[in-house]
Amino acid sequence: MIQKITRSILTGYYRPVSRFVEDPLGTQQQTLDYLLKHGRNTIYGKENNFQSIRNGGDFAARIPVISYEELRPWLDRIILHKQRDVLWDTPVKWFAMSSGTTEDKSKYIPVTKESLYNGNYRAGYHMLGIYAHHHPDTAFILGKTLVMGGSQQINRIGGNIYTGDISAILMRNLPLVAKRSRTPESIALLPDWEEKLQKLTDYAVKADIRAMVGVPSWMLVLLKKIVEDTGRTIPELWPNLEVFFHGGVGFLPFQEQYEKLISSAKMSYWETYNASEGFFGVQFSPASKDMLLLLDNEVYYEFIPEGEWDKDNPVAVPLGEVETGKQYAVVISTSGGLWRYMIGDTIQFMSTYPYLFKITGRTKQFINAFGEELIVDNADKAINEACRLTGAKVTEYTAAPVYFGEHRNGAHEWLIEFEILPEGGLDEFTRILDENLKRLNSDYEAKRSYNLSLGMPVVKAMEKGTFYNWMKHRGRIGGQNKVPKLSNNRKYVDSILGFVSSK
Repeated sequence: MIQKITRSILTGYYRPVSRFVEDPLGTQQQTLDYLLKHGRNTIYGKENNFQSIRNGGDFAARIPVISYEELRPWLDRIILHKQRDVLWDTPVKWFAMSSGTTEDKSKYIPVTKESLYNGNYRAGYHMLGIYAHHHPDTAFILGKTLVMGGSQQINRIGGNIYTGDISAILMRNLPLVAKRSRTPESIALLPDWEEKLQKLTDYAVKADIRAMVGVPSWMLVLLKKIVEDTGRTIPELWPNLEVFFHGGVGFLPFQEQYEKLISSAKMSYWETYNASEGFFGVQFSPASKDMLLLLDNEVYYEFIPEGEWDKDNPVAVPLGEVETGKQYAVVISTSGGLWRYMIGDTIQFMSTYPYLFKITGRTKQFINAFGEELIVDNADKAINEACRLTGAKVTEYTAAPVYFGEHRNGAHEWLIEFEILPEGGLDEFTRILDENLKRLNSDYEAKRSYNLSLGMPVVKAMEKGTFYNWMKHRGRIGGQNKVPKLSNNRKYVDSILGFVSSK
């Protein structure tokens, strides 16, 4: 009886999904109307004459696309000067603190009651509904969910304003019934990473874990520790484990390691797209990793086509004008008080009915030093194919350009941490990596022709634990923290190499 009730609840979560799938543009218009209604009462809305905006065209014509640097003065009015109704017309109690992947400084993203409950939590229900729609016999809700929370402690920064990792904020505000089924908050939000790992291990080995939620790289660290500490396999410990809801980084580089650790035919890996700014997408089908754009979670979307990204006044198109196969940078307006905010992620639509997409990288996480326009999606796929053909397993990687010298052409330098080294040696792995980058990216192939402007990749194998120890050294362990996979400058590569040489 209990299982029937829980299945009915889960499948009920799918009904709102089916509604916005059937009317995506109408749903987005309703969202924009709702946001503008609240925005008109704000200082930002009054200064930008929201009162005169009637539709998406007006909105795009009159409100500029902004970056975090342009948003920050408005946030200071809330954080430092304690002004009310600056960006949204209800109080901002929380700020999600994100270290970012392209900058060293922390970012503070406003989180309102509306964006928390009608954005993040509603998207979470959509995730459960979509999964249950494809797995009507699911029983994970009857057990425990293992959650890897962020590493940022909840901090009060004055008045009634608090900061923390977005996962910490979400866990702190969860309804009591949801908290009971998850990793205890007292463990999940521990600020000390080593203590958290140990206590998570101690908790998890005694629990009926049926689902996992977290970033693949950090969850993998925990699972390996659990196996090492207990001497038992994951299926032995948790025979009812059935799904891992994952996001934050691409899953492809980690997939083989997970399938080895969790050798269960019933195990599902369900992709999500959530960030400090909101929860935007969920895998739509077991047959594909393509994600459904979530359209009724108080987020109004616009998309900047490739070629406009670096312009001072980029032209963005609404959802109804996107095309499949093209690269877009995502622009959002939300009930958190973000207005035409460029979050830095790039996506490609695979379908427009429904609106399915995949994440391809970040506007600042690519290599285009020689006109090769290499993006993370290319790199992940090429690494994966090189691993498949050489039997290698990669834990982490990052790459950056090596610029022209007096006696050398340009190249890409790859720092790769292998779980298992490639058969046939590093040269064979490099050759296959290069061939697949050529296959996936015509610009890269053209620049590699005859080694005229771009030479063979320079691949360096890092010792196991290098990336983990480097991030720990920088205080960037856990949560949304991750190693940038590609960078158009060498600061990350040089920092890692300097860290290794100093040991």
